[in-house]
Amino acid sequence: MRIGVDAMGGDFAPDAVVSGAILAHKKLSSDQRIVLFGDESKIIDLLKKENANPNDFDVVNCTEVIEMCENPAKAVAKKPDSSISKGFKALATKQIDGFASAGSTGAMLVGTMYTVKQITGIIRPAIASYIPVSENKFNLLLDVGLNPDCKPDVLYQYGILGSLFSKLILGNENPRVALLNIGEEDEKGNLLVKGTFELMKNNKDFNFVGNVEGNDLFSNEKADVVVCDGFVGNVVLKEAEAFYHIIKKRKIENPYLEMFNAENYGGTPILGVNEPVIIGHGSSNPKAIMNMILQTKEVISSNLCQKIKEAFS
Repeated sequence: MRIGVDAMGGDFAPDAVVSGAILAHKKLSSDQRIVLFGDESKIIDLLKKENANPNDFDVVNCTEVIEMCENPAKAVAKKPDSSISKGFKALATKQIDGFASAGSTGAMLVGTMYTVKQITGIIRPAIASYIPVSENKFNLLLDVGLNPDCKPDVLYQYGILGSLFSKLILGNENPRVALLNIGEEDEKGNLLVKGTFELMKNNKDFNFVGNVEGNDLFSNEKADVVVCDGFVGNVVLKEAEAFYHIIKKRKIENPYLEMFNAENYGGTPILGVNEPVIIGHGSSNPKAIMNMILQTKEVISSNLCQKIKEAFS
């Protein structure tokens, strides 16, 4: 297994990425290798600085970097030697088995759609996020920002994608899939949610359990996967992040509340594309990068992309 990592992506790159890669390397088996894309001389220097053996990693030299502030589509087109562009080229040509970055989310999305592309039959890919429901368990929320405007058939497909991810990555044998709404009753919601509910009820593609409200999100009593459009999902995600920062500022220590720390899972895959692509948070520190890499390994090992292809074939 070869895990590609954008060494130049993120607010603290390449230092945090290289440090995170060193931490991840210690948790990988001998047949799992990290491939770092970025400034070769800087990467080698950082590995040596931390007393890591450069021979334990593969480094692909890149002379360009796509910055967070750049227009994603233009940057990908104009910077073919960037770490993101070369990472996707390697992924598309099977030189690596998955690609992860804490860099520009827009550039990662553009790179994905230009190279590995979405799975045939998928209307729109999605980004999912973990929602803590206990000290050792996550639920899944999708979409959390990729598609702010959706139609019912798109949300229906999110139910399939979320169910497969929950089963293969989170270990739920028969995931309960719910629709995020302003009430539990069948007739509640706006036009989008009402139309989606009609598609989801009595379906044979996943275990639909009906509507859930916002106050059900952080409980495992009703669902394992919660579906919504990217606008609503992104608001929920940002509120959860803000809640965690408030807790930390008040110096409140609690095992469950610490599960809201994005460092603990590092990144999340783009669901519905042909190869494993993992997006991390721009502010990722070494621990977050380590977990982003380990998350990439899990997605590759689970054969998630192939399972999704089979579901939509």
